[in-house]
This record gives sequence, structure tokens and C-alpha cells, in this order.
Amino acid sequence: MRETLHQIVVEALKEAQVSGELHLDPFPTVTFEIPRRGVQADLASTVAMGLAAGEHRTPREIAEIVVKRLRGHEDLIEKVEVAGPGYINFHLQKAYWYGVLQEVLQKGESYGRSDFGQGQKVMVEFVSANPTGPLHVGHGRGGAVGDVLANLLAATGHEVWREYYVNDAGTQMETLGRSVLLRYQSLSNSTPSAEKQSLPEGCYQGEYITEIAREIACQGSPNAKARAKEGDTTFFTEYAKGYLLKEIQHDLQEFGIRFDAWVSERKLYEKGVVDQVLADLKRKGYIYEKDGAEWLRTTEFGDDKDRVIRRSNEQHTYFASDIAYHEQKYARGFERVINIWGADHHGYIPRMKAAVRILGRRQEDLEVLLIQLVTLLRAGKPVAMSTRAGEFVTLREVIQEVGRDAARFIFLMRRCDSPLDFDLELAKQQSNENPVYYVQYAHARVCSLEEMAAKQGITVSTPPEVDLKSLELPEEISLMKQLSLFPELVESSARALEPHRLTFYLQELAAGLHNYYYHHRILTDDLSRSRARLTLMLGVRAVIANALKLLGVSAPQRM
Repeated sequence: MRETLHQIVVEALKEAQVSGELHLDPFPTVTFEIPRRGVQADLASTVAMGLAAGEHRTPREIAEIVVKRLRGHEDLIEKVEVAGPGYINFHLQKAYWYGVLQEVLQKGESYGRSDFGQGQKVMVEFVSANPTGPLHVGHGRGGAVGDVLANLLAATGHEVWREYYVNDAGTQMETLGRSVLLRYQSLSNSTPSAEKQSLPEGCYQGEYITEIAREIACQGSPNAKARAKEGDTTFFTEYAKGYLLKEIQHDLQEFGIRFDAWVSERKLYEKGVVDQVLADLKRKGYIYEKDGAEWLRTTEFGDDKDRVIRRSNEQHTYFASDIAYHEQKYARGFERVINIWGADHHGYIPRMKAAVRILGRRQEDLEVLLIQLVTLLRAGKPVAMSTRAGEFVTLREVIQEVGRDAARFIFLMRRCDSPLDFDLELAKQQSNENPVYYVQYAHARVCSLEEMAAKQGITVSTPPEVDLKSLELPEEISLMKQLSLFPELVESSARALEPHRLTFYLQELAAGLHNYYYHHRILTDDLSRSRARLTLMLGVRAVIANALKLLGVSAPQRM
């Protein structure tokens, strides 16, 4: 039904374009919103406001042109008017909302999906934590954002590829190997305090380093002993990397995240990809030498200064392999690349966008989302961190304490570029104060209603078999309005790369359901009314389930 209204407005715009009253270059995207409280209308469109600058007219003038071409749809539109600075307000027949409910139940799991992406190949690279330690809560937030964003893009007709970039080259890996080697050597001394001794400054200090060294020691590998005597970190680097990658993969699997590929930075070097890409850029004149180092001319493409890609000691910078990695992304046919990085990478964006342009792509072909910090709270107070270097709260600990569903939902309750407070105690509460419980309980409540109805012999089939005309209460119409917004919400969330909109929507929809349930009996003595109200509840449940699926959160039948 929403598609029908959308098409009616689009046709009115096209008629105005053909008549020459409007130019419409480019043709606008038509969206609808539920007006704020106090506005006497069912839906409103701001399309006229978006056209004002290009048409060199006031929004009201444009709105009047559109409205006069919306006649002849009285079966759907009761009244349409121009309001305020240029809103187009629609008063719809109740049959429209019944049609929305019918559409929800007929489409089922496909309600909300669309094909506006038209098969565009999109890569979403996310998490990509260095294999030098366990995943922490910040990685969890980035993982939730990346995974749900990929779900949204797939649901809107994009061909989506999820990728994890393993930074397994450079000094950080050497530091990891050295840290494990030194801890292994201290454990070999068999002194009671060996595990508690701090490693030298610059080493990784966390308890996980001791766990890796202890595992190597327990295996009694002659190779490890020989390497340790020689002070050779190679064995320890490889062992620690493999150990940590398995831990990372396990945690992500427990968190409900899968990747289509894990790409190794080191293999880009071993296969000659980095050297090949840099040689090509040098041949094209984008690389020059200064002070014994090689620099990339990023200032010519919007960066504030040129960047070193090969130091005077012949070692590549991380920027060099990142350039090669992105060249490979586009070479594999991805038209659009989305990177999800920690907020501390903010300054890295201009140089990476400059590099993308140097590679011959448009700047907008690379999109970067930044993930702000997560503050863990317990009963409203920040979780105290150990003063010992290297100690932090891991993603695994959070999942084990509050569960996957609560963690994913709460990580997505704010824009990813805004700081997030995560209250561990609140996330475990079975109360209306816990947002994920509140939403899941709405789904379970309808399941319980359906069971009660079945025991009373009340069966429900999809409209038009069910007479919906008794659904006239403002709360009932409001719920159907909320259902009508879901397809547009999914599309707009995908367009804006803002998966947090789903949690906002779900909380509002769940609130509407709970409020209606508290104030009105669903199963009444009037069989026709009971069937209509139960049908409405089933429609709400279907949309909640679809939205939770996009979030990677379960939709329980009992709670």
C-alpha cells in the first residue's frame, strides 16, 4: 500500500515535469513520515522542500503544483493539503491502513525488503582488530554495526561481502612475539613470581600473553625451547598469532558474526601485491623520493600533507599495504567499499580517501564509519579497570555476562559516532527498563495471545478473510501507521549507513503494542473484533521479528 501511495506522488511529479512546471533534475526521492503530535494528518512528505533550491521556487509553490495533480484517488486519499512551509499532508482512508496490515501478513519475512540497491557489489570491512590481543567491547560495537549494516544492505538489494583484514605484518607482530618469548622464558625459570613479573616497557602486558606462553610451555616443544635459547621470536610470533586469531574467530562466532573472507596483510607482501601497486603508482608519477624515503603525493588529492609509504630504512609503512589492499578491493569488482574503524583513526581518513583517488576511483567510492568509545557501567557507575597495564574488559566477558542479544541490541542504541554507555546490570534485567527485553517481550506476548486464542477456538487467517473494519481506535490506526513505515525505515537506514535506527523503531513499536495491550482486551466476547485485533497483533509481531532478524537478535516465543 505504501508503494501505491509512493507511486501516486511520483506520477504527479512526472506530470509536472512533462508539463514544464517543474524541472526535477535530478528526480527526487519521495519519502513519507508520520507527522508530529498535534498535526491533523496521517502522513506527510517533505519532497517540496528538497526541491526548492533546484527549482528556484518556494516549497509551498512546489507543493501546490504537486497537490493539484493528486486528484482522482479518493479510494485511497481522503484529503491532501499543503501545510506550513511546504509539507504535503495526506489524510488517508482507513482502508489504506487495513491494506498495510494485509501486506505485512501476506509478505511475512519479506516485508521490508526491497531491491533499490539493484545488485550493487558492496564490501563491508569491519572489526579487523590486530591479532595482538583479545577483542574488547569497542570491537564488539564495531562488529555489531558492521554486521547489521551488511544485513541492511543485503535486505535492500545489494550484493554484500563481509571481510576482516588481518594486520599480521610489521612491528606490532614482532612486539607480540617478543612479549610471548619473554614470558615463556620467565615461566621456564619456574619461580613462583614468574607469571606476575611485568614485561619490559613496550611489550604487551595482558594476562593473555601469559596464557599463550603457558600453553607453549605445557606442550614441551623442543622447537620452542631452541628458539627461546636463541632469542628468536619467529616461532612465538606465529604461534601467538594463530592462537589469538582462533580466539577472535570464536568470539565473533559466539557474537553471531560471520565473514566471507579473512585477508592477511602479510600475504599481500608475500604475493608481491604491495610492491606491484607501489611500482605502478611510481611509474605514474605519484611517488617521489625525499630524505631517503618514498612519499605519496596525497596533498594533490585533498590531504593536508604528503605521506611516507617507504621509510629510509626500506621498511614500508602501514599506509603502503593499506593502499594495496584497497586496490585489491576494487580490482575484485566491488563498486562501493565501506570501512568501519575505531574513532582513533579519524585522522587517517583524508589520506586514505586521497589514496583511493590516486588509484583512479572517486572519493565517495570509499565510505568510512567511525566507532566511538564504549563506557561500561554497573548499576550506573563506570566499571573499575585494573591498574595493571594490559587489563581490559573483553567482548567475551560481556557476552558471557549479558548474552548475545542484549549486547548486540545495546551496542546499536546510539549513532556509531557517538559515545555509548553500556550498563551491564540493566542489560540483564527482565523489566521494561531493559530495552532488548522490552522489545523481545512484545514478540513473546503476541505468541502467548495466539496460543490463548487457539485454546478459545479463535482462528485467524490473513486479510481479506478477516474483517478489519472494527479497527478504528486511534491506537489501532497508530500501530498500522508504524507498520507502514518499516520498509522505508530499512531503506533509509541502508542509505544513511545508520543501523541504530532499527533499535529506535523497535522500541517505539513495542511501546505501542504494550500500551494497546494494557488498555484494550484483545480477545473479547465479540468474535469478529477479537479476530481483527489478533490480526493486528500478528502484524506487529511479524515486523518486530523482521527487524530483530536484521539486528541479529532472537525473537523468543516465550519469556
